[in-house]
Formats: sequence, structure tokens, C-alpha cells
Amino acid sequence: MTKQNIISETKAIVFIVLTVLLVKVTVVEAYIVPTGSMENTIMTGDFLIGTRFVYGMRTPDWIGVPYTDIGFFIPYIKFPEFKKPKTGDVLIFKYPHDKYVKYVKRCVAGPGDTLQIEQKKLFVNGKEIPMWTHGKYLTAPMQTQYKQPDIFLSSETNINRDNLGPIYIPKTGDIFPINSETNWRYLLPMILMEGHTARLDNHEVNYEFTLQDPNELYRRKGKTEVYDDYFPKGEYLNPWSKAIKDDHFQFLIIDGKPISEWSQYEITQNYFWAMGDNRDDSLDSRYWGFVPENNILGEALFTYFSLNLDTWTPRWDRIGTMIR
Repeated sequence: MTKQNIISETKAIVFIVLTVLLVKVTVVEAYIVPTGSMENTIMTGDFLIGTRFVYGMRTPDWIGVPYTDIGFFIPYIKFPEFKKPKTGDVLIFKYPHDKYVKYVKRCVAGPGDTLQIEQKKLFVNGKEIPMWTHGKYLTAPMQTQYKQPDIFLSSETNINRDNLGPIYIPKTGDIFPINSETNWRYLLPMILMEGHTARLDNHEVNYEFTLQDPNELYRRKGKTEVYDDYFPKGEYLNPWSKAIKDDHFQFLIIDGKPISEWSQYEITQNYFWAMGDNRDDSLDSRYWGFVPENNILGEALFTYFSLNLDTWTPRWDRIGTMIR
């Protein structure tokens, strides 16, 4: 083989690789399902194809080594969408508490909706939403005597996974007044999701807020050292931390501006509420809250391959299964 042929073939291979990568980050989204949170709609071990362009194709927003945190985020351009995410769509999105992880869940409520769960029954704007065709429950409803402190906005109304709400899903243009009554545990995560910086500074301690959850980092990396960067040892603090008391928010600084100088905050993107079809075995919005529109990567379409992870044998009957 001549030097010219080697150069020509190398260029062809590079072109093919770049084309495949470009298609992956702009047109289709490939995803391997590691958990059973969407059973039996989607099975553990399913390999999914999703569309990126229906909700607005966008250019890559991260450059780095695949399957690692080595890299950096870059500004991206989003093209006009063919449709907006709606109730019933199965979404592929960046997990709000770990931007390097992708989740697949069903959208059950959208911007401007009010959601409530009573004894497992899901209500949106006062109307009961039945479980989807292949969805399932595993246990009887939790009673209100059993409180889950890790539930989203845990309170007297948000009690456990089977009893919470009403919760309002924010939409673009919503204006939240900022005063002594502001619910920062509700509002602050959205402020961070929309690209603002926030910290607590009372001249004695200074913590920077982050949505990156150290528990997720530990689960993914298996290194206890990740906790050293977070409260109480490090400088980072999650806005949902139980260590924060309500009166601590008086020392909140957003974009370098003390909270006393803010009168209101206007929401700049839509938000969604996502839950697993395997309702009793799903880490979803009931635990971590809203999915910002900017985190949504695409809509799951069909299973192109499936592997039984217990026996490592293909599930031939799952191949080509449409996601509904």
C-alpha cells in the first residue's frame, strides 16, 4: 500500500467517525438502560434509539473523553423543535443531579401544571392520570404515617413517594417574588439550572452552591474522596442539603449580588415532571424535582437490541419494540 493510499484511507476513516459522532449528537441518541425503573415498558438491558431533533436538534455542548468526566462544556445552538415534550412522552435527559448521567423516564406533567399524588394515584390539574399500559406497582400505597425525608421538598404535604403535592411545575416567564417568604428550596435549584451562580456568605463561612450531588459521584466513581469537596469538609453545598436552615438563606448571594437587593426572579425555561413506569422502584422527580427543558436530549423511540443481564443472552423478542 502506497503512502498516498494510507493517507486517503485514514481520511476516509476519520470522515466516517466524525459523521457517526455528528449524527449521534445531533440526530439520534443511543442509550443503554441499566435499571428497571421503566419496566415493563423498557427492560433492564434494553438498547434504545431516541430522536434528538423532535424537541430541537442542537450542536454538541460537551467535548471530552466518552464515558468519563474528562472534558469541558461549550455553548451550543438549538434549532427549532418539531414539538414540545408533552405528558406521556418517554424522555431521555441529563440527570439534574449529575450532568454526566442520562436518565430515561416518562413525562407525566409539564410547565404550568399542578401535580399531586394521593395513595399512588397521580393527578395533574385535578384530573387522575392512569398508569401507562406496561407500567406497574409493586407494593401497596405507603400510608401518610411513613415519612421519607429524602422526598422532594419533604414537608407536611410532601410526605412520601405515594403522597405528595400539590406541586406547581414552573414555566417560562413565571415570576417569583423574593422576600422573607420565598421558598428557596423550591426556587434556588431552578436559578442554578438556568446558569446563575449562588453561594452562602456570612463573612465567617463561604459555600458555593452546586447541583452536582456527591452521592451520585460516589455511586458512579466509587471513591469516597469525592465527599472532601463538599460540606462540611469542602467548599461546595447542595441546595437541598438538610444542613441548611431557613434563616441561612438571608446570607444568599446570587451572581455576586446579595439577596436583599433582589425583588423577584423570572423563570427563563420550561420544566417537566418525570416518573418511572415501574412506579415503586424508580428514582425520579418525586425525589429530585424538576427536569429543565435544557436537559432534555430526546424522545425514546424503539429498542434496537436487548440483553438479559442475568444470563447475558439476547432478548430477540425485544428487538424493534416501539416505546409507548
